[in-house]
Amino acid sequence: MGWDWFTDPDYWASRLAFQRMLAAIYLIAFLVALNQFRALIGTRGLLPVPQLVARVPFRLAPSVFHFHYSDRFFAAVAWTGALVTAALVFGVADSAPVWVSLVVWAVPWVLYQSMVNVGRIWYSFGWESLLLEAGFLAIFLGPAGMAPPVPVLWLLLWLLFRVEFGAGMIKMRGDRCWRDLTCLYYHHETQPMPGPLSWYFHHLPKPLHKLEALASHFTQLVVPFALFAPQPASGIAAAVMIVTQLWLVASGNFSWLNVLTITIAVSALDSKLLPFSPPPLAEPPLWYRVVVLAVTALVLGLSYRPARNLVSRGQIMNFSFDRLHLVNTYGAFGSISTVRHELVFEGTDEPDLTPATVWREYEFKGKPGDPRRRPRQVAPYHLRLDWMLWFVPLSFRYGESWLERLAGKLLVADRAMLKLLRHDPFRGERPTFVRARLFRYRFTTPAERRETGDWWVRRPLESALDPRRLNAEGVPVAAE
Repeated sequence: MGWDWFTDPDYWASRLAFQRMLAAIYLIAFLVALNQFRALIGTRGLLPVPQLVARVPFRLAPSVFHFHYSDRFFAAVAWTGALVTAALVFGVADSAPVWVSLVVWAVPWVLYQSMVNVGRIWYSFGWESLLLEAGFLAIFLGPAGMAPPVPVLWLLLWLLFRVEFGAGMIKMRGDRCWRDLTCLYYHHETQPMPGPLSWYFHHLPKPLHKLEALASHFTQLVVPFALFAPQPASGIAAAVMIVTQLWLVASGNFSWLNVLTITIAVSALDSKLLPFSPPPLAEPPLWYRVVVLAVTALVLGLSYRPARNLVSRGQIMNFSFDRLHLVNTYGAFGSISTVRHELVFEGTDEPDLTPATVWREYEFKGKPGDPRRRPRQVAPYHLRLDWMLWFVPLSFRYGESWLERLAGKLLVADRAMLKLLRHDPFRGERPTFVRARLFRYRFTTPAERRETGDWWVRRPLESALDPRRLNAEGVPVAAE
């Protein structure tokens, strides 16, 4: 039999496209870290890394930051990841020896793993684990001068299957509206971060919303099984998933989740769908074949619990069963919110609070705020603070460890924090008081939009954080 089965040149172009796209997503992730870490997890951030590594051992959260942490060192790690992945985007490892390719692709995986494992809630999203799992498999795909290894291609299919089928099963086990096909009556309006077209998607006729839900079920519950069929069925299944993910890209902002799922699906397209001729390809060395088979056995062994989770009545989503995020569970929106609540932060520079106090509003980059502002296209960039502020109204336990500290950062006009905002009404000066109020938001109707030009209608509900001020020690306290 020999080793003829081990590689397949028909996937040369798709392997190359997958690597380029994955490197670009890595690059975005490192740039996000560079722009946001000081305010969120830096030494003076909302949830500092030094506090975590002082009480959580390395074995529970493997990270280079257990050996040393400073904001300057974190920035150096993030810049290293950004530079390496930028080089990979331009194919610097394409003609390298196999061992060099493995080492170069391992660098961003190790560095980003280190960030995720100390990032706490700010790095708790499912697409972080998805990037790490896909990034781990990418290490073993080999350079462009060698045909792609079939075992790793199959592992990518297994990953894509779990992403899609897991999302489908969590919906069927979750909110009843997924079963009666009415969830999308609400979802485009209540999703974490609507995009520029979300208003239009929300106002589609209800029969089309039901068709959207039905198409989602078909793509996530039926199509994934065709991934393991011979070509062209496998490639067609991947193409259907790509089209569905592009629909999600158009209808909302989900960080790099959708483009990463598209990237993984691209690896399933053979030369009939990506008709690019490969150059003469070298045979892989024996040691590399042994390594790939060992990795395949490891991933299959670790797949037991995620696979069992898929068929479990108590299915959990976006969970890692191992500390290195090698094989994970995925899924999203098992429950759908039917109303949208938003936290609105306000401040004043008046010396005393009175019924006539004028409050000025802080504006965030992605989350809804000013009703006149059209929702922005943010993805595949990830606004971590905006996302977490969407979770807080669902349950204030999401913000109990940092919401008060956020108010404190606004009171001292913390420069790192203000960089995460779209608009600071005090232009870098300190307010005397800060508060947060809970608002009910909904999209305007077409008639309201024509009349006012607004994208949202909102009304205040209650106080989410009573006015805070700084005491003599510079600590935020409730205003008297």
